[in-house]
Amino acid sequence: MQIWRLITNFFFLGPFSFPFAFRLIIIAKYGVSLERGPFDQRTADFVWMFFFGALSLLVSDAVPALWSPFMGVSLVFMIVYIWGREFPNARISIYGLVSLKGFYLPWAMLALDLIFGNPLKPDILGIVAGHIYYFLTVLHPLAGGKYVFKTPRFVYILFLFGIIGGSPAATTGEQQQGNAAEGVAFRGRSYRLDSDTHTNAST
Repeated sequence: MQIWRLITNFFFLGPFSFPFAFRLIIIAKYGVSLERGPFDQRTADFVWMFFFGALSLLVSDAVPALWSPFMGVSLVFMIVYIWGREFPNARISIYGLVSLKGFYLPWAMLALDLIFGNPLKPDILGIVAGHIYYFLTVLHPLAGGKYVFKTPRFVYILFLFGIIGGSPAATTGEQQQGNAAEGVAFRGRSYRLDSDTHTNAST
């Protein structure tokens, strides 16, 4: 009955090591890039992305073959996947050795884990969770489907009363309400490779 582990397991990114430090850098770099880019002035939607990812991973954890005691790594990979879809043409330098486009970043990190002998299951689960979220919030609506995957009202209320960090202006302003009414979680338009993108990054 240690129900707190449903939440605390996402805060474990592995023992203190180079991969641990690398994952912290990923959160600081690509998580902040998403928050200041597609999710700018939409903090509640940003938090809902994490809620959805965590819930998706917990559901997958109910399958014995997919069970994992810690899912923080999967959540990190979800961030990377969504960032790669939003900034597919951003130039990424991995260790200063390989340069590639942002779209391929999650797959490059998957290959690195394979080379280093790290488990691949958490990575793949994170990619799947990220794709499900991106499909429901961006790809399906852009294809003409009805957008029904809106951020629940209780998330906005939590921000409004300061239960979760952030300011009410960043989550309940007219700009955010207008975007929510349009039913689009991101400002991005599911950019295709080789379209105009001005973001450069290094890993």
